[in-house]
Amino acid sequence: MAKIMGHHCSSIFFLTFLHLLHFSSPKLEVSTPPPLPILPLPSFSQLKWQQREVIMFLHFGPNTFTDSEWGTGAESPAIFNPTALNATQWAATAAAAGISLMILTAKHHDGFCLWPSKYTTHSVSRSPWKNGQGDVVEEFVTAATAHGIDVGLYLSPWDRHDRRYSHDLPYNEYYLAQLQELLKRYGNVKEIWFDGAKGQNAPNMSYYFSDWFAMVKELQSSINIFSDAGPDVRWVGNEKGFAGTSCWSTINRTSLAIGAEGITPYLNKGDPRGRDWVPPECDVSIREGWFWHKTQSPKTLEHLLKIYYNSVGRNCVLLINVPPNSTGLIPQKDAQVLKQFKNTIDRIFTTNLAQNCSIKASSQRGQEFGPQNVIDDDHLWTYWAPKEDVDDHWIEVRSQGNEQLRFNVVRIQEAIGLGQRIGRHEIYLDGKRIVDERESRSIGYKRLYRIKSGVVCGYALKVRFIEFKGVPLISSLGLHLDPFWNPIRLSSVPTN
Repeated sequence: MAKIMGHHCSSIFFLTFLHLLHFSSPKLEVSTPPPLPILPLPSFSQLKWQQREVIMFLHFGPNTFTDSEWGTGAESPAIFNPTALNATQWAATAAAAGISLMILTAKHHDGFCLWPSKYTTHSVSRSPWKNGQGDVVEEFVTAATAHGIDVGLYLSPWDRHDRRYSHDLPYNEYYLAQLQELLKRYGNVKEIWFDGAKGQNAPNMSYYFSDWFAMVKELQSSINIFSDAGPDVRWVGNEKGFAGTSCWSTINRTSLAIGAEGITPYLNKGDPRGRDWVPPECDVSIREGWFWHKTQSPKTLEHLLKIYYNSVGRNCVLLINVPPNSTGLIPQKDAQVLKQFKNTIDRIFTTNLAQNCSIKASSQRGQEFGPQNVIDDDHLWTYWAPKEDVDDHWIEVRSQGNEQLRFNVVRIQEAIGLGQRIGRHEIYLDGKRIVDERESRSIGYKRLYRIKSGVVCGYALKVRFIEFKGVPLISSLGLHLDPFWNPIRLSSVPTN
């Protein structure tokens, strides 16, 4: 009997110990999982490309010396002689402007190659520059790499010099051979540029785009391929640097053909029902022409800022062309404007007036997805997520104390790593709408709204989401003061 009682007491003691241990131990918190993504999704390379925001094009070749835009293909290689060519100056100019990717026209429509291709004599090898021993592509890549800048290359499909052009098989073999030269010889290339540009009287020619794209991906798996229809980056549909007020990263590639007519409105806006993630790139030149011309000057700072708001500020990457002159240098005026452009963007967006505000939302999915995430430094993978069983979704920024918020730019960014979701939305300041409903039709990676009335003052800014695919996910929200935004004066700034 004593043994039984002793065993019974030991059991009670052990159970009591376990009970106390349970209540005295810290409880493990179980995290709420993220919401499901909305397909299609960007690739890793596309996400990295999107975060660049502004990249640089360099149009350089025989046209630089003939004061033309489209060469005939009959130009002698002897005209190409940039006696002071300095690719380090190009890269330094880009670095000073915060550029992380430079794209060079390795071959334009005239067919002249800026590298010594073994498949043609129409190249730098027959020019007086460096006695035919030079290689512009190599110098470009070396200089960019030394400055921590990634490189891209443009290889024109239209070739006005080569006799194989108009003969499908021989020319496609030639083109693919040159493509392999570039992608094997010059290291890691981050973007390859194809376009459908071709003169009205050009011979009929079928480009084997599928073969080209497959070869590109085989040789460089992390590269982004640009063309009218992607597959990785699409043309925005114009050369003004302007995207549509509604601009989606999604399209249906099967409905597009590179170089086809009538597709530019679709490219400019994208498609909220698109099955392919092919974000838009806005290409525009800092001067009137794509190649350097002595009589032309760079665009003004105000003009470049307008382009920035209508490209980067509409879910695009801005590809700005800065052409070297006939000596082989980027003109000082262009370099100065470009650096001023970068400094101005930094000045406007470095300070987020929402940082010192209280942030409130309609609901919250879990502890990790609170509204405070919209003012942290991660504009991609931390975000506010509302509950999925609630229909009304909004987020509010409210000033603390009696001091009003004073701003003229609203910035909204989606967590596009989980897809582009948000269509129509409304922006209010103290209950009054401050952004035209015709403009607020999509967001994407970054949406910038310059307030048309100029600087506004108030206590609470609210963004209400009306149309969306899946719950809206906001990675960043900003209020900024742009000292260069004068709606009356800047209404006269050109749009091309």
